[in-house]
Amino acid sequence: MQEISCEMCHRWENQPDLRIHRFAFCDLLLHSDQRYPGYCLLIAREHVTELFHLSSLHRTTVMQEVALVAEVLADLFQATKINYELLGNMVPHMHWHLIPRKQGDYVWPRPVWAETLEPMLLCREEYQQRCRLIRQRIEEALGAV
Repeated sequence: MQEISCEMCHRWENQPDLRIHRFAFCDLLLHSDQRYPGYCLLIAREHVTELFHLSSLHRTTVMQEVALVAEVLADLFQATKINYELLGNMVPHMHWHLIPRKQGDYVWPRPVWAETLEPMLLCREEYQQRCRLIRQRIEEALGAV
């Protein structure tokens, strides 16, 4: 059996400072570029490329995870809109870009990919603080279910 060389398959292990939460099917990590505060990646733990590759139950679970993360991010970062991106053209592994957007941000109302901007990197403590804040809200939301 050939081992898959996929950066998303190993992101949880390779980026411990950006880990937020392990859901039933996906892992949630803070994106290293925080130009859009709260920008996260929700990555399927199983190496799949398309929603239709999942069983109906897994698909439902993934969409519940996406919705929960989006709701938490919208609330925490007072987003005008959450952008949901499931592309996979560059990295063929199912992962969602969940990007809180605010009216008047860098490229509003265009997609975040409309312009190439330098990434906004944080110091380690700022990443940890942001991860803790999102993790706490996720855990509170899950506790209320």
